[in-house]
Amino acid sequence: METFTSYDGTELAFRTVGDGPPLLVLPGGPGRAAAYLGDLGGLTATRTLILPDTRGTGASAAPADPGTFRVDRLVDDVEALRRHLGLERVDLLGHSAGGGLALLYAAAHPDRLTRLVLAAPSLAAIGAASDLGAEQVIAARAAEPWYAEAQAAYRRVKSARSFAEAAPHRPAFEPLMYGRWDAAARAHAAADPAQRSLVVSEHYYAGYTPDTGRLRQQLAALPCPVLLLAGELDLWPTAASARAAAPLFPDVTLAVQPGSGHYPWLDDPAAFTATVEGFLRRTADTRAPARSGR
Repeated sequence: METFTSYDGTELAFRTVGDGPPLLVLPGGPGRAAAYLGDLGGLTATRTLILPDTRGTGASAAPADPGTFRVDRLVDDVEALRRHLGLERVDLLGHSAGGGLALLYAAAHPDRLTRLVLAAPSLAAIGAASDLGAEQVIAARAAEPWYAEAQAAYRRVKSARSFAEAAPHRPAFEPLMYGRWDAAARAHAAADPAQRSLVVSEHYYAGYTPDTGRLRQQLAALPCPVLLLAGELDLWPTAASARAAAPLFPDVTLAVQPGSGHYPWLDDPAAFTATVEGFLRRTADTRAPARSGR
C-alpha cells in the first residue's frame, strides 16, 4: 500500500495493481475498503488500477472530524489523490456509492476527467431514483431456493433507518446482490463485514441534501464521455434507473450486462472487462493522461 496526505492532514492509503494506462477506481459500500474490488474481473491486464481506501476504511486513517466522511466532502480526497499522482486528467471509475462520489467529482472538476465509468452507481448523491422496477427484478428470481428469505430481508434492509439497523439482515439479503449465488459470490459477501466501516456508512449521506438542479446542469455540460453500466439483475441501481439517468449526460454509453447483479465483474468477468476496456479504448483521447497537474 502507498499513502498520501489529504487536504486536512489525514493519511489515506491506496494500492496500485495492473499494467497499462491508469484508471482511478472509487469503492462503494458506502464505507467498504477497496479490497472487495479485487482486480475488477481481470481489468488489470490492460489498465493500472489505482484503488484508494476511503478515509476511515481499510488502511486509511480515520479523521478527527467524522463529518468529512460525507459524500460531497470526499470529493476533496479524490482531488488530493489526483494531485498526489501528478495526473493532469484521469480516467475515473466509481462503483456503487463510489459511483455517486464520482458523479460529484465530475460535477466539481469536469476539466480533470478524460473518461468517466459508472459501474452499478448509486444515484442518491444526485437525487435520482436508484430502484425503479426493483420489485419486478426481485420477482423474476422467485424460482431460486433462497428467494423467500432474501425477499423478506430486502424489505427489512430497505425500511431500516440506518446501516447499523440493516446490518443483521444483510446476510439473508445478499443473494439478491449477485447474478449467481455461487461459491465466489458467497465468499465475496462473507468478506463484507470485515471490510466495512459502519461509522463511515452512517456518515456518508448524513446531513447531505443534493442540489439536484445545479448538479443536473453541471452533468449536462460534462465534456468527457461517460459509460453507465448496470447489471440486469441489480437492485441499486436497477437497469430501469440507469436508463432513466442516461439522458443526464451529453455523451453517454449505456450498457446493461445480462444476468449480472451489483458486482458485474464477478458475475461475468469477460463481459465486464470487454465493456469497460472497449469503452476506454473507443473513446481514447489522442493525448495520454498528462503528468504534473496542479
